[in-house]
Amino acid sequence: MGLLSVLALSASISVAACATTYDYIVVGSGPGGAPLAANLARAGYSTLLIEAGGDEADNPTYRDLGNFIEACNDEASRWDFWVKHNDDPKVDALFKHNTWDTGDGTFYVGQNPPAGAKHLGIQYPRAGVLGGCSLHNAGVSSLAQDDDWNIVANLTGDSSWEASKMHRYLKEISKTEYLPAGNPDHGYNGWLSFIADDPSWAKQNNTPGVRIVHKFAELIGQKGEDALTLLSQNDLLSSGPNKDEKSSLFNMVYHANAQGKRSTPRDFVTATLADPAKYPLTLKLRTLVTKILFSNSTTSPRALGVEVMEGASLYRADPKHTPGAKGPISQIFANKEVIISGGAFNSPQLLKLSGIGPASELTQFGIKVIKDLPGVGEKLGDNYEASIMALTKEPIPAGLMTTIFRTPNAPTKKRNIYAWCGPFSFEGFWPGFPTNYGPTQWECAMVQIGPKSQRGTVRLRSADPQDTPDINFRFFKDQGDADISELVSASNILREAWKAAGAPAEPFQELHPCPGELGKAPCTDAMQAEYIRTQAYSHHATSSCAIGADSDPMAVLDSKFRVRGVQGLRVVDASAFPVVPGAFPVVPTMMLSQKASEDIIADAKKA
Repeated sequence: MGLLSVLALSASISVAACATTYDYIVVGSGPGGAPLAANLARAGYSTLLIEAGGDEADNPTYRDLGNFIEACNDEASRWDFWVKHNDDPKVDALFKHNTWDTGDGTFYVGQNPPAGAKHLGIQYPRAGVLGGCSLHNAGVSSLAQDDDWNIVANLTGDSSWEASKMHRYLKEISKTEYLPAGNPDHGYNGWLSFIADDPSWAKQNNTPGVRIVHKFAELIGQKGEDALTLLSQNDLLSSGPNKDEKSSLFNMVYHANAQGKRSTPRDFVTATLADPAKYPLTLKLRTLVTKILFSNSTTSPRALGVEVMEGASLYRADPKHTPGAKGPISQIFANKEVIISGGAFNSPQLLKLSGIGPASELTQFGIKVIKDLPGVGEKLGDNYEASIMALTKEPIPAGLMTTIFRTPNAPTKKRNIYAWCGPFSFEGFWPGFPTNYGPTQWECAMVQIGPKSQRGTVRLRSADPQDTPDINFRFFKDQGDADISELVSASNILREAWKAAGAPAEPFQELHPCPGELGKAPCTDAMQAEYIRTQAYSHHATSSCAIGADSDPMAVLDSKFRVRGVQGLRVVDASAFPVVPGAFPVVPTMMLSQKASEDIIADAKKA
């Protein structure tokens, strides 16, 4: 595509058409909303996709996957949510990366803020941009556990959610670039490209990195000499029987193409917009949806459309927001349905602002109750994340060692830890993250699969749609000791593998959770548990508008994503999952979006 064509396409997606009525309105252009809007338009339905942010087009900060740290820190798209991890402010105060507004346009990160600084909380960045968080994440791609799909089938009686039937949605969206065509477990004609890591570093003989990866393979029941084969051939996106019980090394997969460029739902949207004569999709950028409009019926309210405020950086999570900034307000209507895809924070907020949620909370802010749904904004869940970090005597030349494994204290036979190790630093999010410890840094980062506590909440701070909600993850509220003990067990296994490094990498000087020389400094399970309890972090929020059983008063959605008690309204994004799906929810959310597309189009054809 030439320069003029690129400029023309960018211009074409900056301004929406003047029509005020569409078949469908989709609010939010992330991994849930963007594919859905494109699919509806490709099925012939006039569809409006609304995004509060802009479009970063081919900005290399976003387009090149290797720049994900810069993308996540970039004010061009960053939305800052300042969250709590705990009900007890004394516990949250122990988190080392608490953030403060100094009042001079800068942040202070730490536990000893300057006088007069305003405490903000713990940063949880999201992306206000076309494509949502798929534009600023690290691109890591993995599957949900089979049980994460089966739970929906079991709760609702809808067998279409069974894991054996869900994998086809991945095949439909996939363009697999790391395997030769013809593998029946993969798709090759979809809009989402996948590539895999280059594990050739593991060919080296008798180097510290290779010794570590060989030892780790042995610790999880594999053969050390098979490490290169496992890293090369074990496929994270393969289904197969008992896949969730297989502890092994794996080849890390990314949603990107062979040139290292991100592959995201944005690409699917722009490809759809490029043929307006065939696909009736309209995109409205820099537009904040302030409420859902309903009919006046008191017995069977129906979503009729949305109210919007137009302008850039209107939402206060946007660091570019100007206090007091407003925009013109208008209404847009849907002939068929309104679909909310704002993500785990914004979807429940918008439902509540529109009168759908716990009646007691809505009346507190003077919001007319359309439907009392106590589960809206409840059951917020996330993967717990933690890391062990050290400095080595000499740098360890190695790529990423990726593994999914089961700790001995896991509650079932299923794997419960996704980890990756290498010469990098990642310890959570704060303005300007991460800390660069230099060329000798060595880390193993962990994501817990299947956390047992989902007691987080997304609640209104005010009735102002420009305001951010009050978010509290309530880490470790239920069965917290069990969750922590699994992370401690994983730390011990990973650390044991480090001891195989040998010269010239040793000695390791561990920075956390057990500061001091590896093998000599005290490192008890209790010490590690306390560190994890106060320093765990997360960035995979889900389940705040969860699908559930008809008999469950906390269920927000039915199995077809329909909001209970109202008509013409669905939620399609990560907030719909009843449990946190696997270790990384971005690919499961795109699979969920593909399923929702099929369900909605099928319903439209019946009407």
